Amino acid sequence: MIPVPSGVKVWLATGHTDMRKGFPGLSLMVQETLKGDPHGGHLFCFRGRRGGLIKVIWHDGQGACLFTRGRFIWPSAADGTVVITPAQLGYLLEGIDWRCRKEPGVQAG
Repeated sequence: MIPVPSGVKVWLATGHTDMRKGFPGLSLMVQETLKGDPHGGHLFCFRGRRGGLIKVIWHDGQGACLFTRGRFIWPSAADGTVVITPAQLGYLLEGIDWRCRKEPGVQAG
């Protein structure tokens, strides 16, 4: 798992991304699509078409991180971006449905 410093945002590019892109191509997507700074210290996550590949870029002086396990539960959003917490990123990478929140006192049924 990525040791995410406090205050870092995790941005998800909803939809799918061409996984042939490397750090330069994904950085350009961060700037143009997400309107973010790829060198600003935040994490930017991209998902492949079939859901079995995720790329996370984080400018920490060493480049890009790449995760290639399982299928990932990915949200959809009207504007194409979602911000999640580092804890939710951990759930996403483990394949846990991080979008569900059980309200206190509500039983599944």
